[in-house]
Amino acid sequence: MNKVILLNKRPQGKPTLDDFKFAEEDMPAAAEGQVLLKTRYVSVDPYLRGRMTDAKSYVPPFELNKPVQSGIVAEVVESKNAGFSQGDFVSGLLDWKEFQVSDGKGLNKVDSRAADLSAYLGILGMTGLTAYLGLTEIGRPQAGETLVVSGAAGAVGSVVGQIGKIFGCKVIGIAGSDEKIDVLKSKFGFDAGINYKTAKDMKQAIADAAPQGVDIYFDNVGGDVSDAVLANINNLGRVPLCGAISSYNDTEVSVGPRVQPVMVKNSVLMQGFIVSNYASKFPESIQQLTRWLQEGKLTYAETVIEGFDQIPQAFIDLFDGKNNGKMIVKV
Repeated sequence: MNKVILLNKRPQGKPTLDDFKFAEEDMPAAAEGQVLLKTRYVSVDPYLRGRMTDAKSYVPPFELNKPVQSGIVAEVVESKNAGFSQGDFVSGLLDWKEFQVSDGKGLNKVDSRAADLSAYLGILGMTGLTAYLGLTEIGRPQAGETLVVSGAAGAVGSVVGQIGKIFGCKVIGIAGSDEKIDVLKSKFGFDAGINYKTAKDMKQAIADAAPQGVDIYFDNVGGDVSDAVLANINNLGRVPLCGAISSYNDTEVSVGPRVQPVMVKNSVLMQGFIVSNYASKFPESIQQLTRWLQEGKLTYAETVIEGFDQIPQAFIDLFDGKNNGKMIVKV
């Protein structure tokens, strides 16, 4: 039998294990034009929380009693499709299943010799593309500028900071523990870090770390942290708005400082984005990320949890900040 993870009910606030349901189905077989895939690595990401809510967004919500989907690296164990061979590794948006069939659409071959397979869910996948394209297309970093990254110890944030350093920026990371701050500086080359959980005055902490002000703010979290950063934004500042994990589990609309006066006064650009906006630039962007990785200019961190049954818990753990870098489940 084949294991499957379904969305059992729509979360109210922070997701729980009860929101998911394990099921079994008959083992699939590849028909003509299809491949049979074995799941090897599963990506769990904060944005999946939005798809669990029945609300209009940039992607349709997950259906109840249907499999959850996310980025997956899988092995082709049987092929009846001329574009793929047994033993190929592919990445794509796939169901949370141990085995599944595909007609090949949306699958991208990945090279296990060029990088670890898990990297294609992280720094050489949507994570790296989100960091690179969000920063370069909206942030437009210039040497000597100050870049602040929230959620800096996460999968996207840790890459954003490194790319900022490649462009010659001073980089300040915001994270939720002293241990994470140490990693940002020692492993990823950040110039400074701020623990938002222990800082008594975030606005002042950012001012102290960035005495020349903030030119670029890569926003992964929203909420009070972002209010404090925007209070330090410079004239002609840029804000790539990537995520707002601080509010994903809110059951009521939060109210905070109104940003319009700050943005008008400083001629600030704030632009929300999803990485698929820049799909036409994916190939060249992956080539650039791969070069930097091979040259040693980029590194990455992963939190790898083992076991198909651990996928829901790994997803839930994202909201408690239990990951360093990309959260991945190895099946």
